[in-house]
Amino acid sequence: MNRFAIAILLALTVTIGALSERAHAEPRLALVVGNGAYTTVTPLDNPVNDASLMADALRKVGFEVTLVTDSSQNEMITAISQFGSKLRAAGEDATGLFYYAGHGVQSFGANFLLPVDIELQDAADLSLVGVPAQAVLRQMFSARNRTNIVILDACRNNPFVSIPDLSDNGLAEMKAPRGTFLSYSTAPGDIALDGIGGNSPFTEALARHMPTPGMPVETLFKAVRVDVLKETGNQQTPWDTSSLTVDFQFVPAKAPSAEEVELRQIWDTVKLSKDPLQVLLFLRAHPDSRYSAEARELLTALMEKETQPTAQATPAPQQESEPATPQTSERDMIETARREGTASAYQTYLDAYPNGAFAELARLELQTIVNKEQSTDPVASQPQQEDAPAIAEQGSPATDPGEPSAVIAFNAPLAMGEPDIATRSISELITGSPKFPPIEGLPEAVWKDKTCAACHQWEQANLCDQAKTYVADKSRTIEKQHPYGGTFKNALRLWAEQGCP
Repeated sequence: MNRFAIAILLALTVTIGALSERAHAEPRLALVVGNGAYTTVTPLDNPVNDASLMADALRKVGFEVTLVTDSSQNEMITAISQFGSKLRAAGEDATGLFYYAGHGVQSFGANFLLPVDIELQDAADLSLVGVPAQAVLRQMFSARNRTNIVILDACRNNPFVSIPDLSDNGLAEMKAPRGTFLSYSTAPGDIALDGIGGNSPFTEALARHMPTPGMPVETLFKAVRVDVLKETGNQQTPWDTSSLTVDFQFVPAKAPSAEEVELRQIWDTVKLSKDPLQVLLFLRAHPDSRYSAEARELLTALMEKETQPTAQATPAPQQESEPATPQTSERDMIETARREGTASAYQTYLDAYPNGAFAELARLELQTIVNKEQSTDPVASQPQQEDAPAIAEQGSPATDPGEPSAVIAFNAPLAMGEPDIATRSISELITGSPKFPPIEGLPEAVWKDKTCAACHQWEQANLCDQAKTYVADKSRTIEKQHPYGGTFKNALRLWAEQGCP
């Protein structure tokens, strides 16, 4: 594997982590207002609950929150002014957020937020007793910071329908200053629901999605829109408009660990190779990784390709090639085996389709299951006598696998086992070809006449490290077959016990 590439990816991981920490370190300021206890117009049940829920959600994602509830006009104006001052002092990297729940109306295309002490007899007085929503945008824009978010859950029923020139429902759409994201709980001119529970459907959905890591603000509000449409039976459609110039996430994406980066690099290399053996070995090494499903799909496709008949150079007109795609019943049977994950299910498939498109995959899974069952069976895991190294035909004495009787060197003949093994050294054997499939059921095209180096980076040092695992766990020398047989694995164990000379 390319160590330089891994180093670069690890460096990127550190950089991403640093950026995530920086995102939380940048100032985040929020003013949250909830008005419900109106004295001269219809009171609302949920705005104070909504403001409290939103304040709590914002604190959890790193905002410094000022919460104002059931406020008078003077209290609202003072809070907005102080919020603007704090935002200007925080610098250009700060993020500002204003949230309002309560009554809101529009007049001549301008939006007004209503304090709880509002008294209105004539539409011309609205700007004198209400709070212009534009005043909030003006304060935020004056801070010259990169990111501002305005959320208005203020499109309930119009409390002034009896006053001439105030018969419009909902709010008017406002122009978002540069660097601002504007969100309304419903479409311009429409009415939002106060909610039949403790919170409005809009605010409840927003608080639910806000902690999602790595979700851009635009995507988050799209998810809120989907939830509100579902909750209200398509009666309420949240609306937003944006002039943001930078990306913003309430919770930055979690940086991948070094192990995750390395595993991704390994899988990318295996996937690009399109080598069934490498995919099989990857699945064996990482059976439950996030890439297992993709690896199995790729393995299936590669196995199907291996089993397709080779096209004839000059096919006879009357001959028709077999269909490359397995029959539906065969697919159903292999899918059933995968779902059940039992030896009997895979054996049922193999009995029905011994040469089917998925036969190699079924044999691999069956062998894996059998090996697992044997490893948990105390009787099956006991070493068997026939797996002990054979007597060398050159006259060497019998060797007990647990008691080395001669020095085994990396470049010297083993002098144990079958003639074609006993007369060769470890260094010669690792450059040779397997005697039988390294994994049961593997097509010959994958392993026949291939060198062991095709799937192992065997050198004296790392081969010694592998051999030492047989010393620590002697049962491993007989648990799994080896392409050179059990003699070679026992020889490696003895070699490691002697210090890998």
